[in-house]
Amino acid sequence: MTIVTLTTDFGLQDYYCALIKGTLLKVCPTLQLVDVSHQVQNFDIVQAAFILRNAWHNFPEKTIHLVSVNDLANAQQSFLALEKNGHYFIAPDNGIFSLLFDELNEPIYKLPKPEKSSFPLKDIFAVTVTKLTAGESLDQFAEITASRVERMSFQPVTTTKQIRGSIVYIDQYENVVSNVNRNLFERIGKGRPFELYFKRFDPLTKLSEHYYDVPVGEILCLFNSADHLEISINMGKAAGLLGLKKEDGIQIEFK
Repeated sequence: MTIVTLTTDFGLQDYYCALIKGTLLKVCPTLQLVDVSHQVQNFDIVQAAFILRNAWHNFPEKTIHLVSVNDLANAQQSFLALEKNGHYFIAPDNGIFSLLFDELNEPIYKLPKPEKSSFPLKDIFAVTVTKLTAGESLDQFAEITASRVERMSFQPVTTTKQIRGSIVYIDQYENVVSNVNRNLFERIGKGRPFELYFKRFDPLTKLSEHYYDVPVGEILCLFNSADHLEISINMGKAAGLLGLKKEDGIQIEFK
C-alpha cells in the first residue's frame, strides 16, 4: 500500500480536495491518503514549506508527497518532481523546493502536462502517482530540468555573541515560531546566558521545557517539537497579544 500525503491551500469548504482524492483513488484504489494540511494560507508557499519540511521525514520511505500551493492551475504552470532520501515530492514550479530543503543535490524532473484538461493538477498527480506506484522511476517518464524557480529563504544572521532571526510561522494556537533552530542556538550560545528581544517587550532570559513551566498568562520561550525557537504565552495567544506577525525580527544576545 502506497502512502500519499497532500499539502494544499484548498481549504475544506470547496470541492477541490475531494476532487483530487477521488481522482487518485479511482486510478489507485489501494492508496493510503494522508492530509498534512489543506489550511495553508492562500498562495503562501513559505508556510507550506515549513509545514511539510517538519512532517515528511516521519513517513516511511517510498511515500509520495503532493503539494499544491500557489498553483496557477492552467496550461502555463509546470510541475516538478524529485526523489530525496527515499521519498518522492511533486509540486508546482514556484520555488517551494528551495524552501523545503536546505540542500538539494538530487536531479529535479519536469513532469509532462496533459494535452487538454480543465484541471491539469489532478491529471498530473494521478498519472505521476500511478507510475510511481507501479514501480517506474522518474527518469522513465519525466525529463531532468535545470530551469526552475528559486526562492530565497530568510536565514538568521549571526555573530559570536548574537543571532538575528525572524518569525516564519504562527500556528493555530498563535504560538510564534522563529527560524532559529536548536543547533544554531547552541552553536552560537555555547551554554551562555541569553536575552531574547522582540518588539519593545522586556527580553526573555530563560528557556522553558514546557508551556506550563510558567504561570497561566505569562510569556515564555522554548524549542518546539520541530526544534525551532518559539515565543508563547501559557494558555494564551502570543501572536495577537504581543502584536507579532510573520517576518517580524527577533534578536538573541549572549553574555
